[in-house]
Parts: sequence; C-alpha cells; structure tokens
Amino acid sequence: MRALIRRVIGRFRGDDGMTTAEYAVGTIAAVAFAGLLLKVVTSGGVQTALNALIERALR
Repeated sequence: MRALIRRVIGRFRGDDGMTTAEYAVGTIAAVAFAGLLLKVVTSGGVQTALNALIERALR
C-alpha cells in the first residue's frame, strides 16, 4: 500500500515542463506585453524624450 501511495505522489510531483495550454497562455501574454510596449514607445511623449536623449548624446 505504501509503495502505491509513493508512486501516485511521485507522479504528481514531477514537472517536466509546460503543457500546450501553458505555452499558448505564455505566448498570448508575451504578445500582449509586446503590443503594450510598442504602444508606449511609439507614443508622442516617449518619442520626444527619446529624440531629445539621442540628440543630446550625439552632440
């Protein structure tokens, strides 16, 4: 009986990696974050600040 319990617990403890659903959720989250980052970086205020920073660095 103890061997059976150990075997069952051992199966639930093993975590060999992400399943397909976890990959899908991770991919969607990464794409959403990239879209948000793109929206922030391409906003007017951030572009102005980046341009000013680059101009100041090139002087």
